[in-house]
Amino acid sequence: MTHRLRSFLLHGSGILLLGLASLVQAAPKHALTLYGEAPKYPANFQYFDYVNPHAPKGGTLRQAGFGGFDSLNPFINKGVAVDDIGLIYDTLTRHSLDEPFTEYGLLAGKIEKAADNAWVRFYLRPEARFHDGQPVTAEDVKFSFETLMNQGAPLYRAYYGDVERVEVEGPRQVRFLFKTTGNRELPLILGQLPVLPKHWWAERDFSKSNLEIPLGSGPYRVSDVQAGRSIRYERVKDWWGKDLPVNRGFYNFDNMQIDYYRDNTVALEALKAGQFDYWLETSAKNWATAYDAPAVASGELIKEEIANHNPTGMQGFIFNIRRPLFQDRRVREALGLLFDFEWTNRQLFNGAYTRTTSYFDNSELASSGLPDAAELKLLEPLRDQVPPEVFGDEFQVPVTDGSGIIREQQRRAYQLLQQAGWRIEGDHMLDATGQPVSFEFLLAQTEFERVLLPFKRNLADLGMELVIRRVDVSQYINRLRSRDFDLIVSGFGQSNSPGNEQREYWHSSSADNPGSRNYIGLKDPAIDRLVEGLIKADSRQSLITHTRALDRVLLWGHYVIPNWHIKTWRVAYWHKLQHPKTTPLYDIGLNTWWVRSQPTTDGADSASAGN
Repeated sequence: MTHRLRSFLLHGSGILLLGLASLVQAAPKHALTLYGEAPKYPANFQYFDYVNPHAPKGGTLRQAGFGGFDSLNPFINKGVAVDDIGLIYDTLTRHSLDEPFTEYGLLAGKIEKAADNAWVRFYLRPEARFHDGQPVTAEDVKFSFETLMNQGAPLYRAYYGDVERVEVEGPRQVRFLFKTTGNRELPLILGQLPVLPKHWWAERDFSKSNLEIPLGSGPYRVSDVQAGRSIRYERVKDWWGKDLPVNRGFYNFDNMQIDYYRDNTVALEALKAGQFDYWLETSAKNWATAYDAPAVASGELIKEEIANHNPTGMQGFIFNIRRPLFQDRRVREALGLLFDFEWTNRQLFNGAYTRTTSYFDNSELASSGLPDAAELKLLEPLRDQVPPEVFGDEFQVPVTDGSGIIREQQRRAYQLLQQAGWRIEGDHMLDATGQPVSFEFLLAQTEFERVLLPFKRNLADLGMELVIRRVDVSQYINRLRSRDFDLIVSGFGQSNSPGNEQREYWHSSSADNPGSRNYIGLKDPAIDRLVEGLIKADSRQSLITHTRALDRVLLWGHYVIPNWHIKTWRVAYWHKLQHPKTTPLYDIGLNTWWVRSQPTTDGADSASAGN
């Protein structure tokens, strides 16, 4: 890699021709978009629409963390990283929160890519500095990429897998060359690369998990660490990037404090007692019943629902199909029939949720009905490799009457289990090998047990034992990394522009990587082909078609028991906080909030302020 010319020549005439073809490219730009469309914000923009550029700086934002932490290195597959440590790092570009996928220059003032998408070049800003005053250079970018690829968590090797090499072309000029020209997303996600200080890591072991405070270049630095209990970040007053348009209106708190709680119920009580300032509520029951407090009635503690325009992704009970017990699709479908969402939603969630029916729900990317002609063109070559229902049936989740009596679902489930070779003897269900059926649900959240207990009873009615195993966060993460679980509850988050992360979720290449998000253990050539086609889609419509086709195959595989979603973020925060009137489409935008400079009694405006 360091001998660029020799390496270039050794690649032969094919690479030479590719290089000549790449000489024609667009001029360096301030932003990159997925399909070359014009970005929302022009080169001379002053700030994003969803910020208040005049927001006052100062005060402290106090938040709650869950469980604990034992590492300040979020990039490796060891330990439990502390929350929000990314605040100390800058990336090459900044993602816009009100566009599906546009990257604006941050460390890189300009970005240039080949017309045929064979490479991308970043021009670093001369003023960019680490917190110790050292300049951010192209060598730091190269070091960061190679370190993450060689020593970082497996997700980086999947995410950046199409990069052939990185070349330093000057002190502030760096180019990434690609293995193929079909990955349109790659230049944009390379812009999200966190840049690490090569000089600081030169005498340290990147692969070790510890609590040494790392050096960054971002808007905050770590000011205090209490191992496993709390962390405090302080705003860097002379941060090199504070006046850039992409940063105006951001990072308004002088300090950000995170205190860790072992139990979310205790944390909620601490919020109401004023021990911290902001809480993202994930429990519908709590949202409906747990905020009957004087501070809420007086308007001091504000409850607000903020519209969420992201695809909801798929949260569900995830089968580990590495386990022989779950390798038969009929077994997975049968177990899914025994989860009574309608009763759960009415009795436990106050009717707040909608059942999830797609891995890309709440978006145009979700499949529905039967595949159209464009999808069939992708699916027909895979007909012998995917479930036949993909072609002839509309996927639907089971629906009950909400009474808690699910005899029809139990009958259908038993039929499927019999087809898989299972049978009931006495009071016990026996699997295809004649062993009593017992499996474990690995859990870290205490409050989720109440959701699983009715499911456990429904399974017991058919002679199956579900063991609910609750462990601490550290053990939970270690067991996930080693794939030591039968079932978990987790999710696969999605954006409006799915791409390389789909490899991390579903592709064979990630199935055996410890720490990847291929929790299911998928190694399916048909799914691999659909994922690769999605990543290489050359238009928005092609992306939609590929995503819908992939969605169908995943749904009919019954790899998860779909859970539920809501199309808002539910937040509770103390009156001292304000946020802009215009909230970003695809994020809560917490880093655009601020502490009120003066108290106000205007209840209508207490939750927002002008941009």
